[in-house]
Amino acid sequence: MIKIKLIYTVTQEDLNLKSILRNKLKISNRLLIKLKLNHMIFVNNEPVTINHELKENDIVEARIDFIEDDDIVPEKMDLDILYEDEYLLAINKLPGIVVHPSSYHPKGTLANGVKYYLNNKRKIRPINRLDRDTSGVVLFAKNEYIQERFVSLKVDKEYIAILNGTPSPLADTINAKIARKEGSIMERCVSEAGQEAITHYTVIEEHENYSILSVKIETGRTHQIRVHMAHIGHPIVGDTLYGQESELITRQALHSYKTSFVHPITGEEITICAELPEDMGVLLKI
Repeated sequence: MIKIKLIYTVTQEDLNLKSILRNKLKISNRLLIKLKLNHMIFVNNEPVTINHELKENDIVEARIDFIEDDDIVPEKMDLDILYEDEYLLAINKLPGIVVHPSSYHPKGTLANGVKYYLNNKRKIRPINRLDRDTSGVVLFAKNEYIQERFVSLKVDKEYIAILNGTPSPLADTINAKIARKEGSIMERCVSEAGQEAITHYTVIEEHENYSILSVKIETGRTHQIRVHMAHIGHPIVGDTLYGQESELITRQALHSYKTSFVHPITGEEITICAELPEDMGVLLKI
């Protein structure tokens, strides 16, 4: 079990324990409740209640080491691990694999493979998700605290997309709200009734009938890049939901190839890159 110890030395200006835990150590209300129930809040190495009175130079410590499990079944799986430390795991997801189990995909997901790889009773916590047929970087947190910190962290995600035709202008920002399409469980559409969605793209190669784009997203709406590219009249090659089938590839030609962030514990700037899968590599050569 991965244990995290968050430590803060009390100053004269910070004498409220709850305020320190919430504002200095960045612990959510939900996690704070769990810490209290599991008696994981300490001052000067002694367990205390949330109402404990502090004095200057006291050492406040939150120990996030209680065990939580889920009902995901471990499955042995070949994982392309791009990065790992005691807090995070990054995997290059192959196309055709779902990130997390659902009623439609109870087994064979990336989470099942991660559960087996971690080889202990630990809740699986994906930080980001990709569509089943989108490949690339998927991050998993090894602890609830890490997962929650990523909610407020700036994570830069860059994709490679191959489109039908070439958009104009060659670099632009698409700011168009996305909503679930009426009458559909899966399909999304651009709609003023939807949620904000912002996509930046740059054409990096032009060909007669296709173009290769670098795409960055500010928001993470379901099918965002796929919907936005179709919205501007240039759906992703092979995207049968928002475009049409392709003889060149059997899925949408979209790959999350680079993810960058500041590590929530070490403060280090981390950049994780995932090589293109074989099918997109072949398509690029063609």
